[in-house]
Amino acid sequence: MSWQPALLSLGITGPASLLILGIGLALALLLARRRFPGKLLVDTLLTLPLVLPPSVVGYYLLRALGRGSPLFEWLGLRLLFTPAAAVVAATIVGLPLMVQSAQAAIAGVDPQLENAARTLGSGELAVFRRVTLPLARRGILAGWVLGTARALGEFGATFMVAGNIPGRTQTLPLAIYDAVQNRRYDAATQMVLLVTSVSFLALYLIRRLERPRRPGPLQDAGP
Repeated sequence: MSWQPALLSLGITGPASLLILGIGLALALLLARRRFPGKLLVDTLLTLPLVLPPSVVGYYLLRALGRGSPLFEWLGLRLLFTPAAAVVAATIVGLPLMVQSAQAAIAGVDPQLENAARTLGSGELAVFRRVTLPLARRGILAGWVLGTARALGEFGATFMVAGNIPGRTQTLPLAIYDAVQNRRYDAATQMVLLVTSVSFLALYLIRRLERPRRPGPLQDAGP
């Protein structure tokens, strides 16, 4: 098995993972703690990539990044069929999972604890860093891991906007498709097992994060 697709997948998933964390956390905080007109619409649009076929998501990205789009015509960004396009596709498909999990975790934090920190003189950033983030960290981490795993396994949207160029945009899912098309089943099996192992470990970690903590000896002891 060639390790080039695996290394390329890591090179694409890494930046996508950071984008998923940063953008997803900001959106989750906005949706969990703010009320504004069109909030339900924004929430629905962010969730839409989970239910749309990957080819449809890829088509939207193709139109958003290609000729005639503001990014192409006004800003001069030429992203199609580059690793950057693959990063964008991976971010878009992984973002909803991060937002959903982080939003639920932040919404579960008692606002009274945040208000108490504010009355003690903490600013909004300090409240988020010292109160909200520690209490919601398990859900945030679970969403980040799940979103990153989804980004690693992205196929359809990546194929539409980045193509299947060996050594440039051919990630592991695309390499598996290419190996099957060329009847290289041994190589395909090895890559499938690699992706399956990574996905299994990601899901196992998420389940560990979701398990409630066991009370310590002092918590078990009565008065």
